[in-house]
Amino acid sequence: MAPKAKKEAPAPPKTEAKAKALKAKKAVLKGIHSHKKKKILTSPTFRRPKTLRLRRQPKYPRKSRPQETSLTTMPSSKSAMKKIEDNNTLVFIVDVKANKHQIKQAVKKL
Repeated sequence: MAPKAKKEAPAPPKTEAKAKALKAKKAVLKGIHSHKKKKILTSPTFRRPKTLRLRRQPKYPRKSRPQETSLTTMPSSKSAMKKIEDNNTLVFIVDVKANKHQIKQAVKKL
């Protein structure tokens, strides 16, 4: 069997600490020594700064279903037909909450 190689004795902790201290000293001497200016506070009341505000990332949609178009149907009832014939007026069944612009867009889509 081959003889085992001798393990090197670990460096005593004192020499390691000294080397580390010298390295730190070198870094301090080499480093940039600048002073930060302190911000002047102009108000006696301290207001906490508004920090990082992330956008919401919802797990599910808050509305149960997508919004329908304001225009539903064009009825073919007697009264609707009478209006078309007599007054030359088109009749639509429209959503209660729809405004004129939404109705106009829905008619354009037809």
